[in-house]
Amino acid sequence: MSFVSVTSLSKSYGDIKAVEDFSFEVNQGEIFALVGPDGAGKTTIMRSLCNLITRDAGEIIIKGMNVARDFEHIKMILGYMPQIFSLYPDLSVKENLKFYGGIYGIVREAFDKKAEYLYGFSNLKPFANRRAGALSGGMKQKLALSCSLIHEPELLILDEPTTGVDPLSRRQFWEILLELKQKGATIIVSTPYMDEVARADRACFIFNGKKLVEGTPES
Repeated sequence: MSFVSVTSLSKSYGDIKAVEDFSFEVNQGEIFALVGPDGAGKTTIMRSLCNLITRDAGEIIIKGMNVARDFEHIKMILGYMPQIFSLYPDLSVKENLKFYGGIYGIVREAFDKKAEYLYGFSNLKPFANRRAGALSGGMKQKLALSCSLIHEPELLILDEPTTGVDPLSRRQFWEILLELKQKGATIIVSTPYMDEVARADRACFIFNGKKLVEGTPES
């Protein structure tokens, strides 16, 4: 059984059909890329997966649970990173991590252990006391990813996480994603970059809210 199943998803904003009759499935432990230009409908799909918007039609099942009915359970296994940097710019790196850890009840020794792990793969430890607003674009993205990982989610939803980031930071970011995949995480990532599609297990191309083609990068 697939880990994520999206069936006949549709969403309109007024007269604009953002997503129309869109379906796909994601297997556990794979990286699935949703590919398309700006305005194609990628963010609408990502927000629908996270139950942040109301769908016009369609069903979303995550780990056997219905997003519309069981989201209180789903959110404990879900990590979401929006396209726009959404952390607190006046808080330091460590303070942002503490805030998100507190939401999931990760405090004291448990937080210290988790923070050290997150610092390890993000290389953010030297900047632990720097305000998030003063970080470079690449470091902001690593911090946002670290915050979304604080509760060890089984599913990561990443909406264009490397847009506007320098090439080196993009490569480092994807190295982190591949490491997370090896540890069993399921990752859905939207991107406009073809070199990132090549790193995914499978990809789905979207344009004007409709699926064009789906398959492996090789196919």
